[in-house]
Amino acid sequence: MGVDWNAHIERERARYEDGQQRVPDEPDARQRQLTRIGNAAYGAGLASLMLGRTDDARDWLSRTVEAYRDSYADAPPASWGRLVAMLKSSILAGDWDAAAAHAEQTLAEGAADADSPIGRYAATLALLTLGHDEDARPVVSSIRERDDFPPDVADSLATIAAEDPPGYTLAIESVLESFDQRTEYLEDIPVADTVIVLQALAAERGMAAELSSPLLPPS
Repeated sequence: MGVDWNAHIERERARYEDGQQRVPDEPDARQRQLTRIGNAAYGAGLASLMLGRTDDARDWLSRTVEAYRDSYADAPPASWGRLVAMLKSSILAGDWDAAAAHAEQTLAEGAADADSPIGRYAATLALLTLGHDEDARPVVSSIRERDDFPPDVADSLATIAAEDPPGYTLAIESVLESFDQRTEYLEDIPVADTVIVLQALAAERGMAAELSSPLLPPS
């Protein structure tokens, strides 16, 4: 049975609009609500991508960035996930200028020296977005053997940085398989968003893998 992507879009639109009407003034509550709004916009953007509606997807992903950017202002220290979300959303939208700006911010915030794997992940995405592959290699190596970060994602990033197409293909196929095995997705949107982002970074280097899955947008 196929996925009703239009129903997903309408549900996410309703969540987004409802959330916008209830943004509190208190900083912590505000940043949490803005994150929920960003999640809803992201879900609508992913569903639009799956329908091949690129203009709609770009619009929703732009709203995603705006919400996460606003939430980051009041977020707790080391909220690297917000920066990852802004980077991924811009890459998914095909807006490489915006992605570069978010990458510069991510590095300026000190992500490459973060203790957490998500911070190092943010830094690796940022460095690869900017084309600083050599600088990305030691950063991604620092998370590649950790047991608190997905090894196949780390392997995908490392092989992109090393420009190793065979290694990348094996790694990204493993990432896609992990999405296939999931029973839960962000906003209940069954899309392998990380795979799409990694494929975009690989494509910039002429090494994207040939993949096919109901969790990926149409070619």
